[in-house]
Amino acid sequence: MKVSLVVPVKNEADSVDCLMASVAAQTRRPDEMIVVDGGSEDGTPEIIEEWMSRRSLSDWGRVVRVDDATPGKGRNIGVANARYDWIAFTDAGIRVEESWLERLIEGAERDNQVDVIYGSYEPAAETFFERCAALSFIAPKRLREGRWMRGPSIPSSLIRRGVWEGVGGFPDLRAAEDLIFVEAIERKGYKIAWAPQAVVWWRMPPTFGSAFRRFALYSLHNVRIGRQYDWHYGVARQYAVWIAFVILGFLLSGWFWLGPLIGYGARVAKGIWARREGRGLLWALNPAQFVTVAAILLAIDTAMFVGWWNALLNQNDPR
Repeated sequence: MKVSLVVPVKNEADSVDCLMASVAAQTRRPDEMIVVDGGSEDGTPEIIEEWMSRRSLSDWGRVVRVDDATPGKGRNIGVANARYDWIAFTDAGIRVEESWLERLIEGAERDNQVDVIYGSYEPAAETFFERCAALSFIAPKRLREGRWMRGPSIPSSLIRRGVWEGVGGFPDLRAAEDLIFVEAIERKGYKIAWAPQAVVWWRMPPTFGSAFRRFALYSLHNVRIGRQYDWHYGVARQYAVWIAFVILGFLLSGWFWLGPLIGYGARVAKGIWARREGRGLLWALNPAQFVTVAAILLAIDTAMFVGWWNALLNQNDPR
């Protein structure tokens, strides 16, 4: 089977070398690679083209330049320019394992009725902060095909072109476009398979500031498309209850102030435990880890409210 790999990028000069090197090193290299640049201002497309030229891969990989494209639009342009009927997707800021595409293809070849194969993803966490960031918001693993994995995830997937056509492509959005696409696949009833050993490594935000900016942007765009029910409402309800406890503390007794502390601590502990992946109680009780995860979650919650507020203030701004 022939496979086209589609990657949307924008301003990824500091990460694209890692992605390109990992794709070129695949045990089963894609038959073509289409990188869609959505209007980079940091030289990303030039870096990719120079990388391909240096390795005599210009006939295999190509860059499609668009003045301004969201990730959803970039993927649609990539698929429209692809030669083959099987489309693999990944993103910038990711390193794919050497056997990634081979494992996805094996999932397709095991059953010729399969329409979509989802691989897994892992956090590329090298520092203490990045490891705590992964414990704060990376989804816990689930048991699929007899192995623990994360997913569904579009940046680790292999899909028939007919599926993309059947759901109407990706929505032209800067956030949640992949989630909406996955939900459309499920509604249409396409046959899904899982490839737990097809793994990509996703780069974590290295600082509080980068995490805050990332989630403020996610929040803003999720509010603009009306998906507050996914994230915003649940967090807002928690804080509403905690604020009520604080008010009761002022009015009745300071003991009520323990309510928010216990509630927030339980939320942090539950998240760490759900992501322990076989590690024991002593690991989960690491106080430095607990405090850092709590601080990162607080930064993410603040970013969510800031993004929400900015979306409401700028409802007519399409950017």
